Amino acid sequence: MSSTASPATAVANSGHAMSHGHKASTATLAVGAVGVVFGDIGTSPLYAFRETFASHNGVPGIVADAAHIHGVLSLVFWSMMMVVTLKYVFTIMRADNKGEGGSLALLALIRRASDSAKWTAPLVLLGVFATALFYGDSMITPAISVLSATEGLQYIVPGFEPWIVPTAIAILVCLFALQSRGTERVGKLFGPIMLTYFGMLATLGVMHLSANPAIILETINPLNAFNFFATDGFTAFVALGSVVLAVTGAEALYADMGHFGRKPIGLSWLTFVFPALMLNYMGQGAMVLSQTSPEAAAALIKDPFFLMIPDMVRVPVIILALLATIIASQAVISGAFSLTQQAIQLGFIPRMEIRHTSASAAGQIYIPAINWGLMVMVILLVLFFQSSSALAAAYGIAVTGAMFIDTLLLAAVLFSLWRWPWWKALPLVVAFLIVDIAYFGANLIKVPQGGWVPLAIGFFIFTLLTTWARGRKLMRERMSESALPLEIFAKSAKNSALRVPGTAIFMASTTAGVPSALLHNIKHNKVLHERVVILTIGVADVPYVDPETRCEMTDLGDGFYRAVLHYGFMEETDVPLGLKTMQRCGGEFDMMHTSFFLSRQTLIPSDHPGMPIWREKVFAWLMRNSASAMDFFKLPTNRVVELGSQVEI
Repeated sequence: MSSTASPATAVANSGHAMSHGHKASTATLAVGAVGVVFGDIGTSPLYAFRETFASHNGVPGIVADAAHIHGVLSLVFWSMMMVVTLKYVFTIMRADNKGEGGSLALLALIRRASDSAKWTAPLVLLGVFATALFYGDSMITPAISVLSATEGLQYIVPGFEPWIVPTAIAILVCLFALQSRGTERVGKLFGPIMLTYFGMLATLGVMHLSANPAIILETINPLNAFNFFATDGFTAFVALGSVVLAVTGAEALYADMGHFGRKPIGLSWLTFVFPALMLNYMGQGAMVLSQTSPEAAAALIKDPFFLMIPDMVRVPVIILALLATIIASQAVISGAFSLTQQAIQLGFIPRMEIRHTSASAAGQIYIPAINWGLMVMVILLVLFFQSSSALAAAYGIAVTGAMFIDTLLLAAVLFSLWRWPWWKALPLVVAFLIVDIAYFGANLIKVPQGGWVPLAIGFFIFTLLTTWARGRKLMRERMSESALPLEIFAKSAKNSALRVPGTAIFMASTTAGVPSALLHNIKHNKVLHERVVILTIGVADVPYVDPETRCEMTDLGDGFYRAVLHYGFMEETDVPLGLKTMQRCGGEFDMMHTSFFLSRQTLIPSDHPGMPIWREKVFAWLMRNSASAMDFFKLPTNRVVELGSQVEI
């Protein structure tokens, strides 16, 4: 999730340069998808095959002989078939929310369509936890990807080992520092670079496969995978925790669906990316099997990707691999920005400063708090783990956890939304759950080695997200309980307050009652503007709202109006721009004669708290550090008045 959404997803915002309507040709979108969607899964050959044969948590590594290599390659192939092809490309990607994918988009779809709160509540918690795990994935992916490629520089520069970690950190710092400039320009290079990279993967694989073409049949033979488990038992189960590294990034296909469409992503996967990846994995296996002694095979299996590169092209290939890891990291970082924007709109994250880095691409956004927070965590991970092998133990558990949750959400879609008969849906869900549980269980073994890191990050972020959502709900309930009906207020206030020229817009979090800012204004200033608009921003459970239905207005008489601006969870809430389309509230809105009144709530202790005190303190801290409504709603700074109020939750 990677999931998000996308999610990120995952989501590389360079894809937004293409219109949401996917007007470009399928072939063009498929090429763009190669540059954006498959960066994470594309860099897996750098470390996945190697880690499968390494020792883990006291369990000895696997001997690199023919039976084990055939078994591992068969597991990799069928994992890609089951997880990426069948589960994501052919099944989950059909569950789109107005064209958008990712765990939050799927969650919004389920929440909107479900008629039972009994089932939606636990599903919401699962979707939020998948979102939390994605943030952990967003920290680990840049660390392991860049670190693994930087380790390849030791095959170019002798004695480079002490400089691997400092170089990786320098690359990551530069990557995060460039985020504020946007990725529109550099994003145009993603497609050609990744096309070249996948072509290189396939070429290297074919070079070594030519000496042992029979390995292709051994790879697609599922009996080799079964024999691997039958022969090695628990050791094979432990190895499964590393095999899953070959499918990390699969959730990005779903998260990025809104940028490229289901067909282009599926086309690029089936015709280009999947074959290139498997050719490289089989080439690594063929190279190790070509050795005449166990010692030579053991030496190659320690780093098969870099050792399969011919000396004459070693430098450009390693540089190309390094560029690919940077692109993969960029996609995950951009995905974190996109997922955060969705979570803010859906009410799971406090308002944050969101900067748009492109005038033409709406999805090109930059969120400073997320960017620098990710950078600090990524650098700490690199310093703590020191190598890609050590990080591999922490990597799988976040990915498998998100995949497991995606399957549970998919089950809700199959049974509740699509109304599939049980005989059709149940076997599919059970098959996916068996695979997901096996992968997740194999990665749980790695918790002492570093798997605890993404779990700890996930539970911490999950606590923050649910605390904010709960506190926000309680605060709205308390304010609604004590709110005076607007109709009664309008009748009583029209003769008791002086009317002054101009328009006053009072921002309200709910569509019921009188905002506290309006009450405080008339209490202290004893005036009302000629036109008073109570404005609420409504965020729908769809990614985009039809502009023709964006505005909703009720005329209460005597210059009082209640208005709602509707937005999708992928849209920017630009209030002045939205008001330009609202003609029915007494005429056009002239910003020079319009004042915006905001309520700033201060939490005070309650005799009957709605949640534990420590969560109230966390919620209060999140409120204090959230971005102001003025910045978030793009209100003109010289036309805003803030009035404080106290709220018990």
